[in-house]
Amino acid sequence: MNAGRIRENLRQVEDRIAEATRRSGRAGGSVRLVAVTKRRPNDQVRALYESGARALGENYPQELWGKVESLADLGPRVRWHLIGHLQSNKVKKTLPMVAMIHAVDSLKLLRILDEAARSMENPPSVCLQVNTSGEVNKHGWEGGSILDDAESIAACRSIPIVGLMTMAAFGTDGEGARPSFVALRGVRDRLRERTGLALDELSMGMSGDFETAIEEGATLVRVGSALFEGAES
Repeated sequence: MNAGRIRENLRQVEDRIAEATRRSGRAGGSVRLVAVTKRRPNDQVRALYESGARALGENYPQELWGKVESLADLGPRVRWHLIGHLQSNKVKKTLPMVAMIHAVDSLKLLRILDEAARSMENPPSVCLQVNTSGEVNKHGWEGGSILDDAESIAACRSIPIVGLMTMAAFGTDGEGARPSFVALRGVRDRLRERTGLALDELSMGMSGDFETAIEEGATLVRVGSALFEGAES
């Protein structure tokens, strides 16, 4: 495992985030990196943390649980994010472990989270997943359907709803992904009007398109593969 390569990769990604933020006329520090560690061994995750990454994202609840336990010695500075689908039967165990859940993909799940959050002093914040690419195999609200649920969303007051999340169509490059990011921002603006929620966070952009996502308003980018290139050597 090449810890030096991970450190250099992280520096390069952070530089690219800073440059895209500057290019889009936004304040420095307004975009935050969630380093995606799914299917990465603990030694690579530890090297990433030691290089300075603090927000770590996992796709699968069971893998999240295992990493939280096995890397507990890293301490409270680690902020775990669940960025993949969360089944309702895994809510109770997952909530105390995470700072944010990015992919709340239905009103049913949101209500379950809201109910569970009522007994928590500091529940995690959530983003609502919108399927802006129109792919049938993706979770999330369609743009119009989430607006239809605006009143019910606003009624969930125990779980902090802080923004929206999307993924561009599989296989697209930065420019190909841009319409998905523009669409999410538009849905956010309309949902904000209907709910009165600030919805300041836009979680969008991955290794192949995060700079475009930043240009279109992303505040959280979920980058994984770009951080681990060459780390096996």
